[in-house]
Amino acid sequence: MNQPRRNGNNGNNGNNGNNGNNNGNNNGQQRRHARVVVHKPTDLWRPVPQLPEAEKVAATQDPSVLLRSLGDPPLMNKSVIAGHYIATVIERSAALASALAASADLLSTPEEGDLSLE
Repeated sequence: MNQPRRNGNNGNNGNNGNNGNNNGNNNGQQRRHARVVVHKPTDLWRPVPQLPEAEKVAATQDPSVLLRSLGDPPLMNKSVIAGHYIATVIERSAALASALAASADLLSTPEEGDLSLE
């Protein structure tokens, strides 16, 4: 207790717990070298096949019906409020999807055929 320390090795003969293999593993295992995998470069500008013609979509009258069919979210005292917020997000996303479809002239009209399930 009264003797000075020896250069930070605390009397363990200078191996610092690595069993003399100098790789830092305390259990004496040798480090394995990772295999080098050479990937073939991808041609980013290659021609791609033509996409199929886009189908028309119908706007829904009640986008949150699926959410309501599942019941209120299981959130202790806030389930009704959370259900309203989630329904608001679903309704807003449905409105944006309808606007996007209309901007691309992909929104079906009632004259083109009734796509709803009503």
